[in-house]
Amino acid sequence: MIRDYLIVSKKILPKYFSQVIEARNLMESSQCKSVSEAVKRVGISRSTYYKYKDYIFSPSEDFGRKFTLSMILDDQPGILSKVLNVLREHHTSIITIHQDIPLNHAAVVILTLDGKDMSGAVEELITDLKLQNGVHNVHLVAME
Repeated sequence: MIRDYLIVSKKILPKYFSQVIEARNLMESSQCKSVSEAVKRVGISRSTYYKYKDYIFSPSEDFGRKFTLSMILDDQPGILSKVLNVLREHHTSIITIHQDIPLNHAAVVILTLDGKDMSGAVEELITDLKLQNGVHNVHLVAME
């Protein structure tokens, strides 16, 4: 099912796609009482609205804000604390944290983070984590 969708910049789409979303938002927020009123306000026809209303959606505000990082930490006291301080500085929230048992003086740590309040980009966070002594191989595993 997910293969039926694309993420496309609205810059390359016809303007009426955005107008369909705008009309639907006017109806959902009760700013317009009818489809006729909403489409008139945004400047599209009723047929355009009905043709596309069930196929065009805006991403939620949280889109792209949950992500998973994998890293290897030296098995030394305070290394995980340094990582947590960097996460705090970037205003991320930890959703899950998994740390394997250290083998050969290193442990794999996998963090799933919520970055809805994050300052800066994920790439900046990864760079700051890599700069910490004892932190190695920081990778973005997934992003929602």
